[in-house]
Amino acid sequence: MDVQTMLKTAVILLALTGAGGLLMAGIRFMGRPQPPSWLAMLHGLIAGSGLTLALYAGIASGAPQGAWAGVGLLVVAALGGVVLNLRYHLKSLALPIWLVLLHAATAPTGLVLLAIAAWTWK
Repeated sequence: MDVQTMLKTAVILLALTGAGGLLMAGIRFMGRPQPPSWLAMLHGLIAGSGLTLALYAGIASGAPQGAWAGVGLLVVAALGGVVLNLRYHLKSLALPIWLVLLHAATAPTGLVLLAIAAWTWK
């Protein structure tokens, strides 16, 4: 599989992750302290799959700079997601809205950069 196809596949996986993230943010903003555990775990699993594929494509074949910028932001978003999960969700604490918003701003920015790189790289 060529690098561009791997990056496009990673973008699709991460876009699916984003759909679940929007659902979870909506749940939080509607007043529930946290989303269902199954949804949070599925969100993290698919995000991890997409991010791993993007990293593999970049390391194995050399992705363009824009892809690396997107991956960097996605790593930061993933760390925020880990904090949300381990520090709050697993302890049944309300997810802090500021951290949800930060996570929700960082991940789509990284996704857009990765998508631009995947669809414009030749």
